[in-house]
Amino acid sequence: MAGQAAMRKIFLAPSLLGADPLNLSGSIDSLKNNFDWLHLDIMDGHFVKNLSFGPDFALALRKKYPEIFLDVHLMIDQLDIILPLFVKAGASLITIHAETEPHLLHASLSAIKNSGIKAGVALCPPTRVENLESVLELADLVLVMSVTPGFGGQKFIESSLKKVRELVSLREVHRYNYLIEIDGGINENNICSAVNAGCDVIVAGSAVFKNQDPAAWLAKVRGQI
Repeated sequence: MAGQAAMRKIFLAPSLLGADPLNLSGSIDSLKNNFDWLHLDIMDGHFVKNLSFGPDFALALRKKYPEIFLDVHLMIDQLDIILPLFVKAGASLITIHAETEPHLLHASLSAIKNSGIKAGVALCPPTRVENLESVLELADLVLVMSVTPGFGGQKFIESSLKKVRELVSLREVHRYNYLIEIDGGINENNICSAVNAGCDVIVAGSAVFKNQDPAAWLAKVRGQI
């Protein structure tokens, strides 16, 4: 399995959604830099039925950990209001959903890139890859949700890997430059399947932070891929 990753860089992105909410800084420190990106799920209680972090928290992360690549995943409505706040907060990459105001998807991705930040687009399990084809040339990253977004600890949806393979094919045919990220239900039993399907960025929350030694878990799976 390790040969797959040897041919390209695989980024490990622990999700703070799976961390101890009373000790988020300690949870980050427990990773001991055995990660590449830090994934931050932003939920507004409307687009998904849960609430999580706000722009002030992202700004606090940026100030405390200035070197971290902050991977911000916006699961929100009203992008025109919230998106600029996360730009100002210091996100390294902002991913928006294809299902949120789809008629403004191209404009929103362009606005992110024009701010000097990398832009990503995400799709929920029922959404087809073909819904993204008009904006793939703009994307720095495509996020495939392998669970229904909103809550951590869900079971991995195996059919999401078909979308990953479709995105790999489109990238090769059109010579696009986006990375492919997967998020939801990732653990040591399916991470190799995700990498072999073509994922470049692996998000894991519960599997990382519910482990007694998160840094050791990350080191272990890096060795597997």
